[in-house]
Amino acid sequence: MSYPPPSSPAWAGLPTAWHGAVAAAGADSADAAAVWLITDLDTQLRFRESLLWIAGRRLWWAAAPDATAQSWSIEPGLALWVSDHNGVAALELVQLAHDGTPVKRLAVWRYTLGRQVAARRLIERFESLRDAGGTDAPPPQAATRQCPLCHAPMEPDDEECATCAQVVHTPPSTLTLLRLWRFARPYRWQLLAGFLLTLASTAATLVPPYLTIPLMDDVLIPYQSGQPIDVARVAALLGGLLAAALLAWGLGWAKTYILALVSERIGADLRTTTYEHLLGLSLEYFGNRRTGDLMARIGSETDRINIFLSLHLLDFATDVLMIVMTSVILFSISPTLALATLLPLPLIGWLIHVVRDRLRTGFEKIDRVWAEVTSVLADTIPGIRVVKAFAQEGREAQRFREANRHNLEVNDRLNRLWSLFSPTVSLLTEIGLLVVWGFGIWLVARGSVTVGVLTAFLAYIGRFYTRLDSMSRIVSVTQKAAAGAKRIFDILDHKSSVPEPAQPVPLPTVQGHIALRGVTFRYGNRTVIQDLDLDVRPGEMIGLVGHSGSGKSTLVNLICRFYDVVEGQILVDGVDIRQLRVADYRRHIGLVLQEPFLFFGTIAENIAYGKPDATREEIIAAARAAHAHDFILRLPQGYDSLVGERGQGLSGGERQRISIARALLINPRILILDEATSSVDTETEKEIQKALDNLVRGRTTIAIAHRLSTLRRADRLVVMDKGRKVEEGSHDALMARQGAYWRLYQAQARQAEAERHMLED
Repeated sequence: MSYPPPSSPAWAGLPTAWHGAVAAAGADSADAAAVWLITDLDTQLRFRESLLWIAGRRLWWAAAPDATAQSWSIEPGLALWVSDHNGVAALELVQLAHDGTPVKRLAVWRYTLGRQVAARRLIERFESLRDAGGTDAPPPQAATRQCPLCHAPMEPDDEECATCAQVVHTPPSTLTLLRLWRFARPYRWQLLAGFLLTLASTAATLVPPYLTIPLMDDVLIPYQSGQPIDVARVAALLGGLLAAALLAWGLGWAKTYILALVSERIGADLRTTTYEHLLGLSLEYFGNRRTGDLMARIGSETDRINIFLSLHLLDFATDVLMIVMTSVILFSISPTLALATLLPLPLIGWLIHVVRDRLRTGFEKIDRVWAEVTSVLADTIPGIRVVKAFAQEGREAQRFREANRHNLEVNDRLNRLWSLFSPTVSLLTEIGLLVVWGFGIWLVARGSVTVGVLTAFLAYIGRFYTRLDSMSRIVSVTQKAAAGAKRIFDILDHKSSVPEPAQPVPLPTVQGHIALRGVTFRYGNRTVIQDLDLDVRPGEMIGLVGHSGSGKSTLVNLICRFYDVVEGQILVDGVDIRQLRVADYRRHIGLVLQEPFLFFGTIAENIAYGKPDATREEIIAAARAAHAHDFILRLPQGYDSLVGERGQGLSGGERQRISIARALLINPRILILDEATSSVDTETEKEIQKALDNLVRGRTTIAIAHRLSTLRRADRLVVMDKGRKVEEGSHDALMARQGAYWRLYQAQARQAEAERHMLED
């Protein structure tokens, strides 16, 4: 049986598969007060959708589009409670006693945090109906839009997604631009020279209108009265006009050139400082940021600031000087006429004040929305092989179109304001010019001023209002620059959670003795490592094993000091690693990851990444030890063969052996192997294992391996579970104990046996 789609706008966006479930439940599908939530997890945390909605005064739930819906009457004594853990939220329908204590849990639904906006709307509607005592309270406005990135519902007036915008954004201030003085200070003398040239250039441009007074009053008007023209005086006045024009041109060129050079250097210093600061931040910072957003800040935002400094700030200074100097000249010529000229100024100033704050916050929103567009590109282009492998070009194109449309919507809202502001200023200046014409003619008729004075006045007033209109337009670019500067200083103001010590302890040599004492670490309020003690002797190989999420990778991140412990300490050769310079300490650590990252460049450059001054002989020796020399020689240019971005063009095993050679070249005393062989086939694993045997020899090694069989060479195995060390010992000792390690090993053995039977079949 087919059902008509729900007719109310409140159901806009509900997938058609659920229309029948709503209609079959007998709920009023035309209810304008309805709200709904599609949960995406079942009680076993498997991805499975169900529909939860409120229509009338009942809460409805359908487990599937063709399932019979259940419902509960919304009345006092019921509550919807929400909690979240590890990115999974639970929504519980609870029956309460009179004192508010829970009596019975009637139902529970689970969903990922991407659905939390719709869940919040459902809870607000539930509580408003429950607390209204039988009267329907106005419902939250239904969302008809979705975030182009996370697809969370968005209110019609929302300019950004509440789910994606996890950082609290403070409005930018124009005063933020003053902080750029930190970067301009080294060029203060060049800036002073540019300012003086601007002053002189502006003064030169004000000379020609002043020379028109004698041309009109002493030459042209007397000529009309029958007097002969004084050729020498005319030549002198015209020569003055030409000299003023040439002087203004030369000074204008010099000031533009000097200030352009300075602004380029300020922009370059700003980019370099921001990038260097970014490199010094901990991994925690990057875990909460999108690559495209950071690229946009360092790239387009610094370019915008650079253009503001080189062009618009110069124009603004010229405009201010022109207005001030013109005002002085106007008052010296005719104070009465000058006062009439300045009539529109208060109104224009009020308009600028009103519009400025809206423009500033609007431009920052535009920057953040534009970062969404660049983030889609940053996600898709590096992962283009996955996109093509799963034939998702259309989906990614649609995702880009949605992000681009979101960007267009935010820009349109701001353009509506700006399009009204700028013509209004132009209209006021035109009215001011008409006032000057009318008042000036009246003064000429009374004999208060001459025609030459009025002509000069009109020439000056034209420049005055042109500069006034230009200044009003600069409001836009100034607020854009202020918004960009704020996003840059948001990076520069962020302090690393892995700070450098105030008085670092020197570490000339490392033996490799690692000791963890009562180590505890939390991500936010979630404890990942808890009260862990571990000793690793110099030259010893330790294997970390455990289920996913047991804390193995977090532990090696702490040892590498990518994060700092919350409690306890990590000692290397008896020294707390927080007392060591980060760079000095990490020079003694070699890291081989599950997914080796190679940079665009030659094979030799990638191997020598940790030691850029390595000789070709050292590079080849490291490659031989990593069993990479033979396949490198088979490449077209050998060690000079270019590696594509992220190592494209090489197999997974080849990339891994290059990363092992990279670790071998720096000759580290401490070695971290994080699932180094989990993503390759058995034959490749044997080659990598030979390379690893050379790598671990004589080094303190901490290894994480997906296949437990690869850790049989480890001196000790440490079994972790929920952030704790539950077992420790050799492979044989742990197998004999038949504890947590034995269960892991047996589970892997059964899985391997099942895979072998499947291959045989």
